[in-house]
Amino acid sequence: MALEIERKFLLADESWRLRADRGIQMRQGYLSNNPKSSIRVRISGDQANINIKSAEPGCIRREYEYSIPVADAEELLADLCPDTLIEKVRYPVKVSGFTWEIDVFSGLNQGLELAEIELNDIEQEFPRPAWLGREVSDEIRYYNSHLTGYPYCRWSAAEKQP
Repeated sequence: MALEIERKFLLADESWRLRADRGIQMRQGYLSNNPKSSIRVRISGDQANINIKSAEPGCIRREYEYSIPVADAEELLADLCPDTLIEKVRYPVKVSGFTWEIDVFSGLNQGLELAEIELNDIEQEFPRPAWLGREVSDEIRYYNSHLTGYPYCRWSAAEKQP
């Protein structure tokens, strides 16, 4: 079984940009999104994949990911996911041997920025750079699958508070 151990954080400031490269544009949509699992199609630069992920909240989820032709992904996104697209630029940022992934959302989720780190073990120690804000790993509203139905642009000012 493939497991993903991922921690997700808000950002405290923009200083992470000093260590980031130009990033990679991503578009993704969900073919299925229910209480047990989600099935996602993503185009990331010139590559595409389909991803099946269990839906339990928290840092550990089952995840299966497979490469697919970009043309197939384009067709799936256009025909089956046109109203639920997530658009973002992902910036990898290396800190003390770890790679943080900073997602800067656009479209209906403009204004949302999140930092994610994948770990080998739930207890694994990792660097906490000064630009790292509050952890939101257990908050479903920050999951991409949730943002398709309740995008950041519809959140109240209170919901956007760090």
